[in-house]
Amino acid sequence: MIESHQRVYAAIAAIPRGRVASYGAIAARAGLPGRARLVGRLLGEVPDGMQLPWFRVLRSSGQLAFAPESRGFREQSRLLRAEGVEVINGRVPLSRFGLDGDLDRALWGMPGD
Repeated sequence: MIESHQRVYAAIAAIPRGRVASYGAIAARAGLPGRARLVGRLLGEVPDGMQLPWFRVLRSSGQLAFAPESRGFREQSRLLRAEGVEVINGRVPLSRFGLDGDLDRALWGMPGD
C-alpha cells in the first residue's frame, strides 16, 4: 500500500468515538492538504478486512457524505447517533462534534457552555 494512503487510513482510524472530521481535515492530518477528494476515493477503496469508522467522515460543511434518504445516508446517521453525535437535517454541528471543536471551545467558549 502507498504510504500516503496508509496515512489517510490512519487519520480516519484515529477519529475518536463521538467525533467527526471533514475529508479536508483528514487529508491535512495525513500530510496531504488540499487532497480531500483523495480521502473520498480511498474511503471507497478500503482494503478487504480493514475496519474504519467511515461514517465519522463528513463534508466540510458538516453535511453527511451521502444523498438524503439514501441507504448510506440512513446508515451514516444511525451510526453517528449511536455514538451520541447530533445529526440535524443531515448535518452535524462541527463546533460541537468536530475534531477541532474542543480547541474552539477552549479558546472562545461556545454558546450555552
